[in-house]
Amino acid sequence: MDAAVRALAEPNRRAILQLVRDDELTAGEIAEHFPITRPAVSQHLKLLEDADLVAVRRDGTRRWYKAKPDGLAELRRWVEQFWIDGLGELKVAAEQEQWQERTRQQLGKDAR
Repeated sequence: MDAAVRALAEPNRRAILQLVRDDELTAGEIAEHFPITRPAVSQHLKLLEDADLVAVRRDGTRRWYKAKPDGLAELRRWVEQFWIDGLGELKVAAEQEQWQERTRQQLGKDAR
């Protein structure tokens, strides 16, 4: 998970991962989208590969890159625990608000 977090900390790597989320692209095709050198893109791709966030397929001299959603699974589980806790707190607050509203309505009816 630490490698994935370090890899995703850099904006260009996040953008690269977004590019190859749905489509398999070569390093050259990826580089066309960035105002940085092709060697710099290759370094970013290597870090994403080392973090297990992209899969690489070799075809002759070309390398094709595709996002590996499973590479984010551990990070996703870690982040979701905060989301789930927050949703639980929101649910309790909404139920409490609903109960208070019903109580106010009932008190209003009883006063009549």
